[in-house]
Amino acid sequence: MRIIGTIPHPLLKITVFQMDQRISVKFENASFEQTFKLGIDERYRSMEAVRKWVDETLVAEVLARMDDMYRSRCEADRRAFGEREASEEDFEEII
Repeated sequence: MRIIGTIPHPLLKITVFQMDQRISVKFENASFEQTFKLGIDERYRSMEAVRKWVDETLVAEVLARMDDMYRSRCEADRRAFGEREASEEDFEEII
């Protein structure tokens, strides 16, 4: 798999990969990632075509899905470990 390009975005790292003839687009923030495997399709053969595919609507949907992933993570943490209050131990000491 090799990186064939990136798409700039202020909140996400968007990377386009190619493996054999298959194209994948990965969206990442600090905690989560989503990958769309576009497969073998002539429509996605160029970076220009992939940039066109990654439109504002898709990015908004990806961000909304990441919000859902965050909520799922928090709910799973709560179910597994219960509620807990933040303590001073949770914060790094800044010198």
